Amino acid sequence: MLLDRDGTLVHDVPYNGDPRRVQPVPHAREALDLLRGKGIRLAVVTNQSGVARGLLTEDQVRAVHTRLTELLGPFDDWRYCPHGAEDGCACRKPAPGMLLAACAALGVPPANAVMIGDIGADVEAARAAGAQAIMVPTPETLPGEVATAPLVADDLLSAARLAVELLPGVAA
Repeated sequence: MLLDRDGTLVHDVPYNGDPRRVQPVPHAREALDLLRGKGIRLAVVTNQSGVARGLLTEDQVRAVHTRLTELLGPFDDWRYCPHGAEDGCACRKPAPGMLLAACAALGVPPANAVMIGDIGADVEAARAAGAQAIMVPTPETLPGEVATAPLVADDLLSAARLAVELLPGVAA
């Protein structure tokens, strides 16, 4: 399971480097515990262009991830892209680099992975990696992104339940 961070696991606080500002979305712990209980490995894949822009440090990104683990439990892999959109890297979503790296770290072929995210870049990265995608729209999600998403869930818990059905070899 590949999960976007801001807007999907936690409320989006732009360029957040302060662990005290981390607030999980409703039912996040329940959704993740459901997945963990099914033996599904979890990876967070998140764009963090604030590093490239000088708005936060990589240490701050890691501190936010530590807080996320304290609140939501363990994750099997963490991937973040510190680059800006203009850098042309292979890791920044919608490019598939982070997703492919996370799948490799988890020992899972991308075709057997599901990406849950809140914007079109998450869905496009999943498509480019060969993974399945579920969108959980927020008020910031563009209507066109929702319209073109292959699967849409109302919230993270609903997305987790749907993902269990999609993943091969997982008993629903």
